[in-house]
Amino acid sequence: QEQITLARAEAVPLVSIAAIIQNNTSGFASRVAGSPGEWEGLRYGSFGSPFEEPTLRELMGCSGSSFDALEIVNTGFSDPLALLEQGQIDLAWIFYGWQGIQAELQGIELEVVMMEDWFDCIPDYYTPVIFAAEATLEDRPEIVRAFLIAVSRGYRFAIGEPASAAAILLDAVPELDRQLVQESQEWLSPRYQADATRWGEQDLEVWSTYSQWMAEHDIIAQPIQAERAFTNEYLP
Repeated sequence: QEQITLARAEAVPLVSIAAIIQNNTSGFASRVAGSPGEWEGLRYGSFGSPFEEPTLRELMGCSGSSFDALEIVNTGFSDPLALLEQGQIDLAWIFYGWQGIQAELQGIELEVVMMEDWFDCIPDYYTPVIFAAEATLEDRPEIVRAFLIAVSRGYRFAIGEPASAAAILLDAVPELDRQLVQESQEWLSPRYQADATRWGEQDLEVWSTYSQWMAEHDIIAQPIQAERAFTNEYLP
């Protein structure tokens, strides 16, 4: 959602057509600090996103600490768990459903500040999403609908049968870590749809609230037309 909003703010006509997970399952992982109020003096491993500084600044502000006391280290897309374990950084933004589970399996003890616990500070947003170009939706709607019928069927299966879904993935990509895939799928399966009426459903309030937050924190110049940034029309 954050990337689609950024694109639409620059007049790039992309539209989100399904939310893969209903709530933000990312978080900030550290081996030395358990809350944003303890992040002063730490080294944050940045992958260069325009959302990082405003998010960190807001979380620390909500905790009464100062973002200016956080050191930003440009790490690109290096493995954050390896960097944390090697002591090259103290703080990293991860997706818990994969990297958090991976850390548990590797015996890396982490304190993770989950975004879902801070929605009173930073609004929820859908991440990741499936998106398409406006032109594709206009010119080939039947293809989009057929695609989402298939994808929805797969996610509904993963929700109801996480072990079987993991086995299918492992059969297709056997080089993946078997235990990681299995435990990740077990963790994610109840979160794909959560309390939504169907998998993939998106809500206007989530889009408009986060767009407003992005504008207030100078990530975009002004809020986008949220109702044009997503659609539920093609979901089965």
